[in-house]
Amino acid sequence: MFVIFYYLLALFIYLISLPFLFVLMFKNKYKKSVPARFFLYNNPPFKEKRYWFHSCSLGETKALRPIIEKFDKVNISVITNTGYDEAKKYKNAEVRFLPYEIFLPFWVKPCKSLVVMEAELWYMLFFVAKRRCGKTLLLNARISEKSYPKYMKFRWFYKKIFENIDIVLAQSEKDKQRLESLGAKYVEVVGNVKSYFSPEITTRYKKAKPLLILASTHKGEEDKILKNLDMGEYQIVVVPRHPERFDEVYELLKNYGNVTKLSETCCVNECELIGDLILADKMGELVNLYAVSDVVILGGSFVDNVGGHNPIEPAFFNKPIISGKHIFNQHALYNEVEGIVICDESEIKTHLQNLRPTNIKNSVNMDKIIEKIR
Repeated sequence: MFVIFYYLLALFIYLISLPFLFVLMFKNKYKKSVPARFFLYNNPPFKEKRYWFHSCSLGETKALRPIIEKFDKVNISVITNTGYDEAKKYKNAEVRFLPYEIFLPFWVKPCKSLVVMEAELWYMLFFVAKRRCGKTLLLNARISEKSYPKYMKFRWFYKKIFENIDIVLAQSEKDKQRLESLGAKYVEVVGNVKSYFSPEITTRYKKAKPLLILASTHKGEEDKILKNLDMGEYQIVVVPRHPERFDEVYELLKNYGNVTKLSETCCVNECELIGDLILADKMGELVNLYAVSDVVILGGSFVDNVGGHNPIEPAFFNKPIISGKHIFNQHALYNEVEGIVICDESEIKTHLQNLRPTNIKNSVNMDKIIEKIR
């Protein structure tokens, strides 16, 4: 039987990975998630039978907000530390890390519906939930053009997963076609949940001159972009994607001038941005910065191993957006925004002379999503 073979394989992988997991436990990035997921430390099953939402990390968890707000109480499971911290912000939610698959048959309790975001296709999760929950759904489902051939090589495996998914809510018609070719059934197109955005401004920033945001940058991008800017023309705020890079990026920025830290100058509801080069070393400030920015350069797109980041948030404020060309994970969201400039880093200066606002084409069907979950 496939499920028995799969479980034994997962158990074997777990056992041989134990030394590596013990090492990861002592790294800041994994110090909460690894003990919880792989050793069930402070990670008991959910207490109540509720609607259960599962997402991987920060972006997916934030995107769930307009849906979660429609329910009195929910359960949320996540994979990463940033996802966990975001999920804890929901006052109506009980939050857990999703355990590794060998624990799920003993950990998963009955729920009203299991709703899994995007590409979190864990076989054991859906297999167990199919038998203990009212129904199982894959929400905001997508298969990127780049990853589709890889999925097709393991079509036989994904077909097994989709046998345990009752409803698939896809981002686009193209995603629907790809998902159906992998074995998905009952697929409906409802749009991209991440294009439904209602921001809450928690800090109001005051700027000294036009403000340029380097948003969600990854290793190697800060240098690429800053080398192609005229320092002094803008106040520049650099917002690294991962907090563990704050110290590294701070040292790098010293090569481009005097650097101030957001955490040292801004700690109240109204804050004056000080200096021409600022490191945003606080989580959760990007939306606040977007609100007062004059132009956004969106990271994750000037290196070839990330695939881009969500352009919806800056576009909500109609900010000019400049992006790199490596956006293979975000084509659906980029298609929801009009006016994004896509270029190489060497062309940034040219495009800064001819900025234009962006605009969101909001096509997500939130009512249908809530109806399917219930």
